[in-house]
Amino acid sequence: MEITFDESRNEFKPYGLSCEIWSPSLMRKPDRHNEIEINYFPKGGITYLFQGNKVTVPSKKLTIFWGLIPHQIIDFKSDNPYYVCTVPFSVFLEWKLSAPFVDSLLKGEVLFDASEVHSSYDEFLFNNWLKDINEGGSPEVALLEIHARLRRMSIGNLSSEKKEHTSLQSNEISQVERIAIFIAQNYFDPIKVSDIGHAVGLHPDHANSIFKKTFGSTLSEYITEERISHAQRQLVSTDKSITDIVFDCGFNSISRFNAAFLKINGCTPREYRKRYQ
Repeated sequence: MEITFDESRNEFKPYGLSCEIWSPSLMRKPDRHNEIEINYFPKGGITYLFQGNKVTVPSKKLTIFWGLIPHQIIDFKSDNPYYVCTVPFSVFLEWKLSAPFVDSLLKGEVLFDASEVHSSYDEFLFNNWLKDINEGGSPEVALLEIHARLRRMSIGNLSSEKKEHTSLQSNEISQVERIAIFIAQNYFDPIKVSDIGHAVGLHPDHANSIFKKTFGSTLSEYITEERISHAQRQLVSTDKSITDIVFDCGFNSISRFNAAFLKINGCTPREYRKRYQ
C-alpha cells in the first residue's frame, strides 16, 4: 500500500526502522525525524525544500540524508511511487561508515550515489526490505543489507556535486515559502516577527496568520524549532560546549534554550548528546 506524508504527525516522532512505498504529494509543512532517510525513485523524482534550498532527488540514484534536517516536498515530476527507508540514528552511527560520508550527512548534505550502475539491484533490495520489515520476514537481515549497501556507497564515488540545489527566487515562490526560507536562512540571528514581516513585505500579524494556517505553528514557534533542530545537529556532530551551542543557534538565554529543548525532546541537551554520541 502506498502512503503519503501524515501532516498530523508530531514533529520528531520516530519512524524507527522502516521501509515503505510512498506516493509523492506536496507537503504543507516540513517533516523532521531523527533517523537516516533513504529515498529511491525507479521513475520520476521530487524536489525538497532543505533549509532554504531546492534539492532535486533524481530517479535511479540512491539518495540519503539525515531526517533531522527539515525537509518538505514542494514539487514532483510524476505520480510514480518511490521507496522510503529509515534507519534509527543510533544504529547508523554504530556502523562507523567512512568519516567523510558521515560528516557530510551530519552537516545537512543530501548525498546521491554517483552512478546508475546499481539501479536495478537497488530496486530488488528495496523490495526485499519491504518484505523483511513489514511482512514477518527478518528485519535483522534487512539491516545487514542496508548496512552493506550504505558501506558500498560510502567508499564509492559519490556524486561530486553531492547536493543538487538551486536557490529559490522570490518571484517563483509563495509568500509562505518566502517566510519559511527567510527563517531557515536567519534563525541563528535575533530575528523577530516584525523582521520577518518586513523582509517579505507583509504586516507581521498577517505574516503570522497565513504562516500558522499553512504550517500549523506560529512564526515564533517555528523559529524555536529551527534553532532546536540546529542545536540537535551540533550536539551530535561536534564537541562544542552546550553554552556555545546555545548562542550559536540563536538563543540569547540558556534557561530559555533548556526549557525549549526539554519541551521538544523530553530530555536535557546533555542527555541528548550522551544518547547519540
